[in-house]
Amino acid sequence: MAERYTTYSAFFDFYLSEHSLPATRAVHYLGSTFGILALILTITTRNPLWIPAGLVAGYASAWIGHFFIEHNRPATFKYPLWSFAGDYHMFFLWLTGQLDKKRKQAGLI
Repeated sequence: MAERYTTYSAFFDFYLSEHSLPATRAVHYLGSTFGILALILTITTRNPLWIPAGLVAGYASAWIGHFFIEHNRPATFKYPLWSFAGDYHMFFLWLTGQLDKKRKQAGLI
């Protein structure tokens, strides 16, 4: 990760390349689901303690994928906001069946 990305579009192609293994993406989807559930619980219970719980569960899942499955460094350390957006961008592309198309456009498959 020597290059510094200046656009989200360029970053997102890199982000996808850092999630090349299906198992890595799967634990990210689990983490994103925890994050969404925590947001729903925050709203329905009016308890803001669900926010840090969701962040911890989400990031723990993602980092497990990077450290133990993909064996790379999470982009969160260098691009925290774009990485957070990338998690949900990838998650919704997967949910809508568009992820492989985007990965192909990025030259990853």
